[in-house]
Amino acid sequence: MFSNELRDRTERLIERCAGAGLMLVTAESCTGGMIAGCLTEISGSSRAVERGFVTYSNEAKVEVLGVPMRLILDKGAVSAEVAERMASGALAASRADLAVSATGIAGPGGATDNKPVGLVYLGCCRRGGAPVHERHVFSGDRDAVRMAAVSAALDLLGRHIELQ
Repeated sequence: MFSNELRDRTERLIERCAGAGLMLVTAESCTGGMIAGCLTEISGSSRAVERGFVTYSNEAKVEVLGVPMRLILDKGAVSAEVAERMASGALAASRADLAVSATGIAGPGGATDNKPVGLVYLGCCRRGGAPVHERHVFSGDRDAVRMAAVSAALDLLGRHIELQ
């Protein structure tokens, strides 16, 4: 399912996290667990992967990650604010040190005038730090959007490993 290039990048990410003594948690909506799946495809990933949450529904985001329903209603489930709250909520609900989240519209349906198919917000949060987000608009079909989101999420995690 995952390319050799993505597998190699993931293996390096796992090694960097393990070397830094960091455990990871994922909070996923549009990727449906693919980020966690990519991470755990690596043998020995338990040295760096603490757990993953798939919170596809709004109710799951509220119940599992503590995202306020008012935030979802005001900003939309696909928003920078929700991505950040998903990441910080995943840290709060785990023993991990670093979280990544993904919420978006993988398509083919679900788009609005302001939120096209391919729109993905990624969140990242380090324990004790403020969450950050990235906005992406990926092209292609559902599979392409989801795989691009996985790749971007791994890049985002990689940039936050050395941050204190």
